[in-house]
Formats: sequence, C-alpha cells, structure tokens
Amino acid sequence: MRALALFMLLAAPVWAAEVHVQPGTGTLAAAIAGADPGDVLILSGGAYLGPVTIDRPLTLRGDGLATVEGQGRGSVITVTAADVVLTGLHVTGSGSDNQAIDSGIKIAKGADRARIQGNRLTDNMHGVDVHGGVDTLVTGNSIEGRQNHRMNERGNGIYIWNSPGTVIEGNTVRWGRDGIFSNASKKGTYRNNTFRDLRFGVHYMYTHDSEVSGNVSIGNHLGFAIMFSDRVVVRDNLSLGDREHGVMLNFANGADVAGNLVRGGTKKCLFIYNAHKNLIFGNRFEGCGIGIHFTAGSERNLLTGNAFLGNQEQVKYVGTRFMEWSYEGRGNFWSDHPAFDLNGDGIADGVFRPNDLMDHILWSQPAASLLTGSPAVQLVRWSQSSFPAIMPGGVTDSHPLMQPHTIPVPSDIAAFGAEVEGRWTEGTFDDIDVDDLGSH
Repeated sequence: MRALALFMLLAAPVWAAEVHVQPGTGTLAAAIAGADPGDVLILSGGAYLGPVTIDRPLTLRGDGLATVEGQGRGSVITVTAADVVLTGLHVTGSGSDNQAIDSGIKIAKGADRARIQGNRLTDNMHGVDVHGGVDTLVTGNSIEGRQNHRMNERGNGIYIWNSPGTVIEGNTVRWGRDGIFSNASKKGTYRNNTFRDLRFGVHYMYTHDSEVSGNVSIGNHLGFAIMFSDRVVVRDNLSLGDREHGVMLNFANGADVAGNLVRGGTKKCLFIYNAHKNLIFGNRFEGCGIGIHFTAGSERNLLTGNAFLGNQEQVKYVGTRFMEWSYEGRGNFWSDHPAFDLNGDGIADGVFRPNDLMDHILWSQPAASLLTGSPAVQLVRWSQSSFPAIMPGGVTDSHPLMQPHTIPVPSDIAAFGAEVEGRWTEGTFDDIDVDDLGSH
C-alpha cells in the first residue's frame, strides 16, 4: 500500500494537463476552479479580469502579453495553496487599501514554496506581498509602483512578513515606497536586486539571520536600513546618489557589513545608531557629507579595511570614549591623512585621528564655525596634535592604510547613477524624514 502511494505521488506530474485559457471576464477564475492540482494554465496575450484566488497547486504561465487586471479591487492574484508558480504575467490594477495590503500578488500563510518568476507588475498598491508563506522565491520580476505625491501613501515593491526562507533575487523595483520591506521575519536572502526612486531600497524591521547582498540602490532617500535586526549580512551592495544614508544600522547587532560602496552626494555614507558588535570591513565610503556618523552608545564594533575618500567630514563620533578603528595591525584608508610609509608595508607610519576637540565643539555649537580659521582655533588644534592626552575621547586609527581598494560599478548601473547626480541639491524632497527613527 505504501509503495502504491509513493508511485502515485511520483507519477502525479505526468497527469498534469496544460489548459489554454482565453482572455475575458471570469475566464481565469473558471479555469482555476476547474483545474486539477498540478495543472498548467497557459495565458496568451489579452486581458484576464480579476481579481482571482489560486487555492490549489497550479502553474499560471503567460507569454509576457497576458494581463491579469484587478479592476481596483483588493489583491489582483491571491495565492492560498502551496506549490504555486506564476510566470510571464503582467499583473496590474490592485485596490488602494494600504491597511489591507492590497497587492499585485499576495502569498498568504500556508501558501508555501510559491515561485513568482519573470512577471511585470505595474500600478499596484504593493507589488508582491509575501504574508506568511514559507520558502517563497521571487525572482526576475519588474515592479513599478505608484507615484502618489506623498511617498508614505504608496506601497512597497516587495513586502515580507513572517515568511522564513524567502529568497528575493534579480528583481527591479522603481517608484512606490520601499523596494523591499521585511518585517518580523528571518532567514531570508535578498540579493542582486535594483532599487530606484524610492524611500528606502531595503528596509528591515525585526528580521534576523538573513542576507542583503549584491543589491543596487540608486537615487533613493535611503539605501539599506537595517533596524532592530540581528545577525544580518550586508555585503557587496551599491548605494549611488541616495539622499540621506547609504547604509544605516539602527539597533542592529552582530551584523557583517562588508564590500559595500556608498558614493555620490549622500549626507551620511554609514549611520550607526545604538548598534553593537558589528563587523564593518572592506567598504568604500566616498563623496558623502559624513563618512560615518557613529552615535547613541554604539559599542564593540570592529572597523578595518575600509576606505574613506573625499567625504566632507570623515567621521562624526558623538561620545567621550576612545575608539580604536584597526584590527590586528590593519586599519583603514583616509584620503585626508598625509601619511608616509618608510618601510613599504602598506601601513602608514603615523597614527590618524579623524576628529579633534574643535570638531566636537562645532557639532554641538554650529555657530562656532565662524571661528574655524581664527588663531585661537588653530592653537587648540596644534595643542591637541602635540599633546593628545587632552583629547576627550574619540576615534583613533593606529594602523592606517596607504592605498584604498576599489569597488567597480558596472557601466549600466553607472549610467543610472549619472541620471540622479544633483537630484537632492535641486530640492527634490517629499514628506518623509528618515532621521525620525520612531516613524519607521
């Protein structure tokens, strides 16, 4: 009996039928209702009016021209069964209820192992909502969100909630609110996606033991926001021309932040707020207002092998502790460090301090900047360089590097980055304040 059941299970895909569905009103819903588990519904060019719910294991395969239209009611396609595949579809026209998370494609709890591949999603409140399904794959999709005047009234490109094992890979997301918003989840992998013209490229809340790697954020208000999340790998991402922060660690602990490039007019390349025990290495922070803003009691973070180039202010450290930013004889590269290397080992001969006492005064009393060039200020700075014991804490790199490493940018991505140059100096702002940490 057990052998017969195993044979039937293995043979089930052979029995699956291919069913061609004609465009029209109600045709797709009727085809779903009449399909057997495992069937493949083939949709050709034309409009299939929904919304629809897939309540059994099926594949919906479009030719790229087949449009599933939600007519402004709820989610366009809701998946409630496991092992559903959606591919080659144009999905558009969801409802506008943000509280209900109206979406182009909604993966409900219990709809495990869904495969959302190679679709185009336009004019939906949220693009794909993975809301409880386990081991979902969302790959190779093009998602264009809405462009309401107020960004906070839009939905997210991809929304993940309590969906362990989700893989989000190779998608492009433009417009809307956040590219990926991941909340109360774990063990996800979000890699090789491109995010443009959004609030946050990737927005993490309470998402642990996961990976954000190889993604590109261009012209967003904030690139990669890791908040209230532990043991996250943030590796090999690009932030080009983002407005506020390239990477933010806010109440994030035990992260590996490595190989990332932040470049092009961003106010803060890396913002660290009450984040502890993070390894920050091999990153390149270039052309920002502040290279790293380090505050709110962040402790036991290790920084080594990073490159700080041409930032208006390399480090802003608000605190009185002494922080050593080197590890095992290897520090970071600082473009404003007039260094010598007499023995040719690639390590500068002198210790580097990116900030001094006057910097602390200027942070707390901006009006004092009028005195920056005065003899009194120059005397204070000379005294500190001669007698470092009078420094009230701060960052020290005892083994600064002589050469920066490079992180290449593909030509097509560089072209997108060039398109947003100067965007924020022209006053292209909206209703959000990314420094209001309680509102995220």
